[in-house]
Amino acid sequence: MGDENSIQRSIEFLKNSFQTYYASNKVVLPDRFGRREFAFILFGGKGMVRHLGFEKREMIWNFFTERAPQHAYYSSAYYQHPDAAKMTDKIWMGAELIFDLDSDHLPNAEKMGYVESLIEVKKEFIKLIDEFLLGDFGFKEKHMELYFSGGRGYHCHVKDTAILDLDSNERREIVDYITGRDLQDSIIFHEQATGRKSYGGHSFASGKSLKMPTPDQDGWKGRISRGIIELVNEIKKSDNPEKKLEEYGVNARDAERLVQDLSEERVQRIKDGMLDQSKTIRKFFLNSALRKTAVSLSAGETDEPVTCDVKRLIRLPSSLHGKTGLKVVKIDVDDLKDFDPLRDAVVLPEDPVQINVHREVNMDMNNQNYHLGEGKQEVPTYLAVLLIGRKEATLV
Repeated sequence: MGDENSIQRSIEFLKNSFQTYYASNKVVLPDRFGRREFAFILFGGKGMVRHLGFEKREMIWNFFTERAPQHAYYSSAYYQHPDAAKMTDKIWMGAELIFDLDSDHLPNAEKMGYVESLIEVKKEFIKLIDEFLLGDFGFKEKHMELYFSGGRGYHCHVKDTAILDLDSNERREIVDYITGRDLQDSIIFHEQATGRKSYGGHSFASGKSLKMPTPDQDGWKGRISRGIIELVNEIKKSDNPEKKLEEYGVNARDAERLVQDLSEERVQRIKDGMLDQSKTIRKFFLNSALRKTAVSLSAGETDEPVTCDVKRLIRLPSSLHGKTGLKVVKIDVDDLKDFDPLRDAVVLPEDPVQINVHREVNMDMNNQNYHLGEGKQEVPTYLAVLLIGRKEATLV
């Protein structure tokens, strides 16, 4: 992937590109920046330089001009002494509520290319914003700031004063709700008699089914109902329903049984709000609808979501991402659907650069389509920085 000399020259090229950008573009500073901790990773440096505080805007801008950091971060928390070397000495004053969606959190993320993962993670982010934060929690748009991370995902900063003092456990409750953790079927469904029999002058229920919520209900009840109906439609319309079920994690044996159970009559009953007592159907639909409608906020059960951390460092808005050269861009809620990071976050110039491409590249960037074979290629600076930053190329 390039000899030591070409790797070193590639790093210098990245640093020079960043330095040129920062010399004429001042980063936009967060509110109360004097109460924030700042941290940086420098080109060619080892580890993170952190516990920095800046009292004046010019001090930060001079740092960027002189040092041109590869990555720039600031604290979601406000501190009395943000530059104190020990966390206990900083004296915590509150923190924004941060949601960090990364394409690594997506199911089957390892099978996706960079461009595909950007598309899929934006879908998750839109779901988080529209259905949960604006919908279920009722946060106001004026208290939310949305950003493309510059790399593989999106950030949402909630700055409502009502949440600034929440501790880690209280923030974890928000995460548990959004991810549907410990959501029980007894909360969503209830049993309903399907018929009655009489015996000895008494009337008894002769059968029962699970009654689903209606799709228009608020919160998780309506969400699960809509998810189940979408799943039924997906399966019935699929040319290979067993394979479609296996995509949802159903093993081949259960998939075959489930397809057999999904008769037209049964499908209609599900759409009418009655989920049969078939154990296979019940288990599949609850688990799969939950997976389909919840938001992935972490990479797995053991990964602590950013949201729970009251002292988190988050990427600095308007800075450049060191692995892509893309800008950390602020996005209005109304513009999120049409936002294209490989167009709207491109800020580096088009000056031609010669690079050695390590593997074939096919992608659209800055409204241009690029098909690059292995070997020596001439590309615009913005694409060269992205490919070199992602270790897919080196400078010639």
